[in-house]
Amino acid sequence: MNEAEPKMVKSRSKEIAYSLTKFAVETSTSAERHKEKVMRKQLLKGLTMLMALMALAMVSAVASANGQSLKTKASIPFEFVVGDQTLPAGAYVVSAITSSGDASRISDGASENSAVRLTMPANGTTNHAKLVFHRYGERYFLAEVWSTRDDGRQLNTSSEERAIQKELSRIASSKPAARTYERVEIALAAK
Repeated sequence: MNEAEPKMVKSRSKEIAYSLTKFAVETSTSAERHKEKVMRKQLLKGLTMLMALMALAMVSAVASANGQSLKTKASIPFEFVVGDQTLPAGAYVVSAITSSGDASRISDGASENSAVRLTMPANGTTNHAKLVFHRYGERYFLAEVWSTRDDGRQLNTSSEERAIQKELSRIASSKPAARTYERVEIALAAK
């Protein structure tokens, strides 16, 4: 063995040791990358499940709130108009269709006679739940629904009621007339 051979063996040993160290580092880096990738997938799955559960909870809460809307009943002793529908005298149930109360339904128990009308918040307060009608002669138009002291909803004025108002104002301008408009209230009871 010559003197160059031990140096070569030593040099070769160093190369092998360096290669093994480099392989171990690369392997551990590759393993760490794989581990990070798996953890990232698990985190995304967890967040997705959390979001799905939150969405389900929100939908359930809205449906529950909608299902718990306050239903009230009233006995109305006269024929009346809601929008473009004329409903006969009788017992009716009044309820909000949307959770915000932007639409109201009034129907008899059998749902043979019912009407749906868009509403907007009414100004003021009241002492009790009630329906408010505008009376012109023998025609009654549902104008407001008050389910609680502070929760009043005003129905949009129908085209028929607007036409009557216009005619009355035309007549009133030509000659003084007796009072032809009256506000009629019917009490509501919880169902």
